[in-house]
Amino acid sequence: MNSSKKLFVFLRQPQRIHTARTQIQSPQCLLPRCSRRWSSVSQRPGADHVHFPGAVNSKFTTNLEFQRPSTHPAIPTYRIMDSDGIIVDESRAPKDVKDEDAIQWYKDMLTVSIMDLIMFDAQRQGRLSFYMVSAGEEGIAVGSASALTPEDVVFAQYREAGVFQQRGFTLDEFMSQLFANRNDHGRGRNMPVHYGSRKLNIHTISSPLATQIPQAAGAAYALKMQALQNPNVAPRIVACYFGEGAASEGDFHAALNIAATRSCPVVFVCRNNGYAISTPTLEQYRGDGIASRGVGYGIDTIRVDGNDIFAVREVTKEARRMALEGGGRPVLIEAMSYRVSHHSTSDDSFAYRARVEVEDWKRRDNPITRLRKWMEGKGIWDEEKESEARTTIRRDILKSFAAAEKEKRPPLREMFTDIYEDLSEESLSQMKELKAVLERYPEEYDLAAFEGGKDGL
Repeated sequence: MNSSKKLFVFLRQPQRIHTARTQIQSPQCLLPRCSRRWSSVSQRPGADHVHFPGAVNSKFTTNLEFQRPSTHPAIPTYRIMDSDGIIVDESRAPKDVKDEDAIQWYKDMLTVSIMDLIMFDAQRQGRLSFYMVSAGEEGIAVGSASALTPEDVVFAQYREAGVFQQRGFTLDEFMSQLFANRNDHGRGRNMPVHYGSRKLNIHTISSPLATQIPQAAGAAYALKMQALQNPNVAPRIVACYFGEGAASEGDFHAALNIAATRSCPVVFVCRNNGYAISTPTLEQYRGDGIASRGVGYGIDTIRVDGNDIFAVREVTKEARRMALEGGGRPVLIEAMSYRVSHHSTSDDSFAYRARVEVEDWKRRDNPITRLRKWMEGKGIWDEEKESEARTTIRRDILKSFAAAEKEKRPPLREMFTDIYEDLSEESLSQMKELKAVLERYPEEYDLAAFEGGKDGL
């Protein structure tokens, strides 16, 4: 097949070889075409390849040669349009994308970008305790989210504001969480940027790095069991987002191995943006990115240009299909991008990278300007629409900002609720003790910002 005609290539794993005369299905694999079975593997006399349980199709050789990374080509990066918004191969043009959809994705990315600038400045003004931006990575979040169904379950990290935006999280919901007011779904218990939405099937973001990855593998296994028990319910997948820095954590390796051995319907989306906090990728690993690890764990894997929203969407769409195929299996997507801003408001990235490098990336390529160039070339966007969209989005963000900042914080009682179904004796005792302290030293505590004040207990 001519390589120019290929859709895109996932690095697939060889099929397992089964030699047992009787193959008994394991409990977790009752779906048709499931490849996981109890089997025995034996080495046949005169075989020209290894047939041990750990490697069932490795050729014998008399050549003493260690495998070196430099002898293998780097995994290719799939793209549809270049940095100028031009389709590289017209046969791969996004024909199923409606103009109104592309415009909406663009506005979603623009919303996240403008909100990031406003909220970053708000933190510097002391109006927020913390903030993290998604600059340069908006295309990964919005593009991948557009390929999921509303029923799919999402485990995000802290640069997935675009996923929330694309799935319908409102500006009021963003702001309520950031200001930890009484309308916050988390009742003011989490740090800023730790969004979550039961309605949108997005688990609340956690601070500990990579903790969501094994959680996603477990949730995907639960969905697989659900599908077995309820065959009439539409099958769902789990989409799990993380950065390449999180892939240095042990949780990443445990999660991929669990997902592979249990054949879990999960799509892992790694944002490789070049830097963990204070740590460039060259100091994180020596292998071929994160994609090479997926292959090592026996997972179908692909690398994609994260600044190309069409490529990200198409890859995720195919990955979702594959994840549900044959009863379920994991897929790994490594999306390449560049972290334009600091890691967070607690970081000064110019202490470990050159300012000129960042400015060069800002000018050269990012997902927002790339999609804008494509839309302008198609005649569906222009400078007037750009100005109108930016003005409207900024006004709406500032309106929600102002309203959320004025709202009262949740009642003090919320510090103790939702730990158990009912308040424990210990919690009730702590509440009583706190109330006594507040009554004893009223001048030391300003409770006006909390709904109900002292009575909120």
